[in-house]
Amino acid sequence: MMTSRVPAAVDALLAILRAAPALAEVAIIDGPSAMNYTQLRRVYVGWQPGADSAVSLEQAFNSAGARTRDEMFSVSCYAEARAGDKDMKSRRDEVFALVGEVETALRATNVAPEAPTLGGAVLWAHLTAGDLTQVQAEGSLAGLAFTVTCQARI
Repeated sequence: MMTSRVPAAVDALLAILRAAPALAEVAIIDGPSAMNYTQLRRVYVGWQPGADSAVSLEQAFNSAGARTRDEMFSVSCYAEARAGDKDMKSRRDEVFALVGEVETALRATNVAPEAPTLGGAVLWAHLTAGDLTQVQAEGSLAGLAFTVTCQARI
């Protein structure tokens, strides 16, 4: 018996982002990784700087009889754009464009009608929160911590 849709949803989210043409030049990273400053544009799935968890979840029976459960969970994600200059506006614009492409990849289209369900892993998934960080140190960096929230039935 399946106890959670989290593993399938995270795997599907990674696959969708890695297949998105607009993110082809972006490093899509599963969880935390060693810092690689040569990769100037990155999207992490299942990690945010300073976050306590990769995914937080809740479950409850969806009706009397206890045959199925509803699961709601939030996947911590983080997008980052950096460069060796001091142009913060460009980094901020870049990081919001990255997250915009993530959001676009999660929307249903004729080519990808199952995107909002993460290929059937969940009932729906969408971006629900974000926090912008800006740093000037050896260049400019803009980071956007964001959350992909999912609803599933198990």
